[in-house]
Amino acid sequence: MPQYGDEITKIARRLAAENPDAPARTLARRLVAEANGAITLEQARTRIRGQFGQGGSNTSRPVAPRPARRPGALVAMPKSVAAAWTPYELTVTGRVGILSDVHVPYHSEIAVEAAVAWLRKAKVEALILNGDIADFYSISRWTKDPTQRDFSGELEAVRQFVHWIRQQFPEIPIVYKCGNHEERWQHWLWQHAPEISGEKEMSLSAWLKLDSHGIDLVEDQRPVMVGKLPVLHGHELPKGLAAPVNVARGAFLRTLASVMVGHSHRSSGHAESDMWHEETFCWSTGCLCDLTPEYARINRWNHGFAMVTVHEGGEFDVENLRVTKAGTVRTS
Repeated sequence: MPQYGDEITKIARRLAAENPDAPARTLARRLVAEANGAITLEQARTRIRGQFGQGGSNTSRPVAPRPARRPGALVAMPKSVAAAWTPYELTVTGRVGILSDVHVPYHSEIAVEAAVAWLRKAKVEALILNGDIADFYSISRWTKDPTQRDFSGELEAVRQFVHWIRQQFPEIPIVYKCGNHEERWQHWLWQHAPEISGEKEMSLSAWLKLDSHGIDLVEDQRPVMVGKLPVLHGHELPKGLAAPVNVARGAFLRTLASVMVGHSHRSSGHAESDMWHEETFCWSTGCLCDLTPEYARINRWNHGFAMVTVHEGGEFDVENLRVTKAGTVRTS
């Protein structure tokens, strides 16, 4: 039988080095083929096992050592690194205010003041800031007017808005859910400062000083559960469907569940009933921002907000409200 250092052993060493994770029997077949049948399959397997340090000849100089395993042993499934994706549970029974798409500092002072005054008068027990509260124009990926780029000024305006909102509702829970505009912050960090993007001090919560106001930040596109009603900003919904005339119907088609969304800047509602006459309701809320921004002078937006009344057991009622140009609040 050929000895260590011969051409067949050199082939075995090369095959083991190039394929350290391949089964020994597979490499043995290749060795027999490359050796033109000069050795048997069992002899070839012994040579290959030797290069893995698993017994046989030449085990003192294995080129790809690995732990011994039983013949026919199965490879284990790798551990998943997927993180759990769970809703944020707003454990409040009573009235919950929903404000969306304020886009500070491009907000409508009249619309914001009208919505907040109405919710204060309604004595809501909790408040959800449902995404795009900040605009973050300066760090968007879109073409920007250089004269309007003032990120420090934008940050300060959002901090001031958060402080003002807490003053308006000093005792109740406030939840700040990230929209697509808030996600601009994390995306900008990943692109421009990836090495420090995971530091706590670089989080949006830290930069907006939410902890000092007792405001929870909801990230990762997680829904906020208001009783049995999931509240989404709206950008989380699956893409690919044409923009519907009725935004709430579009939300139903994408989720097949009762849901409330913002994002579209338009108030709408939609109801569906299945064959058992179980009903599903969806809503989209209006915005509280300027209705004629430079990137969309002509649009079908409207000012609005919502209030959800949560009953024992999680059942709920929704008031989807509009705000007129004059600041009058009306049912949608």
